[in-house]
Amino acid sequence: MYQKIFTIVLLFFSQIGGSIIAQNDSLIDNVIAVVGNQIILKSEVEEQLLQMQARGMYGEGDQKCKIFEDLLFRKLLVVQAKIDSIEVSSKQVDAEIEGRMQTFIQQIGGVKELEAYFGKSILEIKEDFKPIVREQLLSQKMQNEITVDVKITPSEVKSFFNSIPKDSLPIVNANYEIAQIVLEPEITKEEKLAVKKKLEGLRERILKGESFSTLAVLYSDDKSSAKNGGRLGFVNKSDLVKEFSSAAYSLEKDEVSEVIETEFGYHVIQLIEKRGTQIDARHILLIPKIAADAKHKAKQKLDSITKLIRLDSLDFGQAALKFSDDDTRKNEGLMINPYTGTSKFEIKQIEPKINYELKKLSVGQISAPFEAHNGKGKNVIKIIYKKSETKPHTINLKEDYQQIQDMAHADKKAKVIKAWVAKIQKVTYVKIPGDFNKCQFDFPGWIK
Repeated sequence: MYQKIFTIVLLFFSQIGGSIIAQNDSLIDNVIAVVGNQIILKSEVEEQLLQMQARGMYGEGDQKCKIFEDLLFRKLLVVQAKIDSIEVSSKQVDAEIEGRMQTFIQQIGGVKELEAYFGKSILEIKEDFKPIVREQLLSQKMQNEITVDVKITPSEVKSFFNSIPKDSLPIVNANYEIAQIVLEPEITKEEKLAVKKKLEGLRERILKGESFSTLAVLYSDDKSSAKNGGRLGFVNKSDLVKEFSSAAYSLEKDEVSEVIETEFGYHVIQLIEKRGTQIDARHILLIPKIAADAKHKAKQKLDSITKLIRLDSLDFGQAALKFSDDDTRKNEGLMINPYTGTSKFEIKQIEPKINYELKKLSVGQISAPFEAHNGKGKNVIKIIYKKSETKPHTINLKEDYQQIQDMAHADKKAKVIKAWVAKIQKVTYVKIPGDFNKCQFDFPGWIK
């Protein structure tokens, strides 16, 4: 079990090179470099190497030397940030730690498991990570300060592209732009009452002694938490919808709530533990079902909308703004890829139901109405419009200008950083005793 936990720890804190990754760690923390008033320990290099290997990242060349230079660079940024009076607030540090800890707690199985692994309370663990996270945020802020004024012009983008050898140009995968019109069929009062009655029955069974966890596994429509007996793990109050958080925070330990309604459906909640602005709770969610005639009416309405579009009475974007129940209506129905923040999707990033319909369409065509789920788990009826399709191809300025612009911008920033490092190395004390001074560095100038 603890080997698995150790791997998760390494994965989760992949950017942290502290010395608290494992309480039984036997690495020798000897100083291997000094940058200004900052030191680098051998354990930092060793731990980051383990992190990379845990993720299956072995790379080429001497990985220890690459990690070591990354640490030299980070320390240089921190030293200069302090000279330039660049700071990060305690609030920023706390927020960053909170976000990371919540993800970690969910992965590892709970607060108690985390505390058992480190042999410390959750508050002590957070305190240990504060200086590490503060250093990370400070170095990031300093790097942003260095490159904040770096701009890229169209001529520079073109020059950058032309500088890439033809046989080294990357292949761009097929991608698609998809718009949608989504209707949420009305749920009958009878269905809502039936769901509430069923949930009230489950609540009565819990109050009479049946296991909340077992009933969550058997009946909850929240499949992600149902497999854990309905347990959500520790979450911040701000991350919960208002109705849920209000009900959960009003409970005492092990108390079960009345049936509550949220935008997701109907819930009963059991409080496991409350810590400040965080709770750990279980819930059972039941989502009212859409009646067959309501689905039929929604499909008929979408058919009528499609006919209007095909008759050029309005375009798809106008129809989405006027009729769609989804937030994408504000963007003419255009879906945004949550992985990239752009409107382009690769096949692997498209939901299976949408992908199935998309394959039937040519560019400019609209699908037949079909059932799907929205981001809240509710059943909806939608049509999709294949706005564009780009076949796999060698990257080029005509089809991939934005991507090339991003690459050129990153390259220009890297050159500015390299010049900055060369300048600051000359006026900063750097001492590298031992074997690491034999490394082949990307930034020359560390060894004086």
